[in-house]
Amino acid sequence: MLKVGIYGASGYTGQELLRLLLRHPRAEVVALTSRQHKGTPVHHIYPVFRGLTDLRYIDASAEDVADLADFVFLAVPHGEAMEVAPFFLEAGKKVVDLSADFRLRDHALYEKWYGKHKAPELLGESVYGLPELYLEEIKRARLVANPGCYPTSVILGLAPLLKGGLIDGDTVIADSKSGVSGAGRDTKVGSLFCEVNEGFKPYNVFKHRHGPEMEQELGALAGRPISLSFTPHLLPLDRGILSSVYATLYDATTASDLLDLYLDFYEGEKFVRVCREGSYPDVAAVRGSNYCDIGITVDGRLRRVVVFSAIDNLFKGASGQAVQNMNLMCGFREDEGIDLVPLFP
Repeated sequence: MLKVGIYGASGYTGQELLRLLLRHPRAEVVALTSRQHKGTPVHHIYPVFRGLTDLRYIDASAEDVADLADFVFLAVPHGEAMEVAPFFLEAGKKVVDLSADFRLRDHALYEKWYGKHKAPELLGESVYGLPELYLEEIKRARLVANPGCYPTSVILGLAPLLKGGLIDGDTVIADSKSGVSGAGRDTKVGSLFCEVNEGFKPYNVFKHRHGPEMEQELGALAGRPISLSFTPHLLPLDRGILSSVYATLYDATTASDLLDLYLDFYEGEKFVRVCREGSYPDVAAVRGSNYCDIGITVDGRLRRVVVFSAIDNLFKGASGQAVQNMNLMCGFREDEGIDLVPLFP
């Protein structure tokens, strides 16, 4: 049984990790850290765990967690993961980082968007944890940077088109909408019920930190730099992301032909589901699951393709994908512990 620690376990991604790992047939959670909730049973903070686990939060150092665990998830804020990741790696542990600390390969780019990087020597080693694109690299990795939620939806939506050289990378527009849980559990005025209920608004227009992450990975797929216009929006939902991505096709084609391309590209990928022609994703159909649903259409008049991509931001956009990466890193079946049917209604 793999002994697992969740370093920074009191937020939404931490509790989602615990929810999944408690039912994982080959993993045992042995450490949950939280300075704020030290000594408190986890079910006192998250009543969903009542009767399911006796685990308590501990205020433990990286050394303490390394003594207990073989595998570590870092669910701490940006800037904190880089401080402890080197220690866990030196101690021989494998690590999945759910922050942005190791997603960007360019040291200067990271510092432009996030601040000073304290472990730049690990940026070249870290593997971007999108299994549908980096399966073999993840299997060999000891440090995986779990992708952001918006990037997961946009990159999976565009990958077949960019890899196939079918779209002009300078015309890409990503219009994404996310549920409120993406903002985390800390108290923020903008996340209060009265602020988001009955509302729908854009935020961080052209300055969201996921922008450079998407451009990095989309550029790798295209084999050249990609310029992306990205606008996130806040939906009055708990969970879910729907991305509508627009681009200009180089040549006239049909939605039917592109659907065949997508079906071929994602053949064998359990967690990507391509919608039939004329059908499009709904966040309600992926809620509580690791699926990414993709739909595609073509405006022949404008030679414009539109891709729709839906994920659960806490699952495929964070913790579920993190467990998917753990499975690959440890030689487990890729879907162990995360092969759940979406919740509906």
